[in-house]
Amino acid sequence: MDIILELVDTVLLVYSLLIFARVIISWVRLDPYNPVVQFLHATTEPVLAPIRSLLPGGGMMLDFSPFIALLLISVLRRLI
Repeated sequence: MDIILELVDTVLLVYSLLIFARVIISWVRLDPYNPVVQFLHATTEPVLAPIRSLLPGGGMMLDFSPFIALLLISVLRRLI
């Protein structure tokens, strides 16, 4: 059982790093056709899109969905 919890914790940590990398890359504005950018988008969008749909639009230029996703992952990791 401990090895499963460690595996889940590791997967959550790696996913957090992927979200963080996506945020950093969005600041740098790399080519959207770059394979790294496409990989980060493809792996993180399934989690970020539902969070984004729950947030109020309001015309804000900042996307808070990565922050909320990282917060939720942090809570999950602490519960494990």
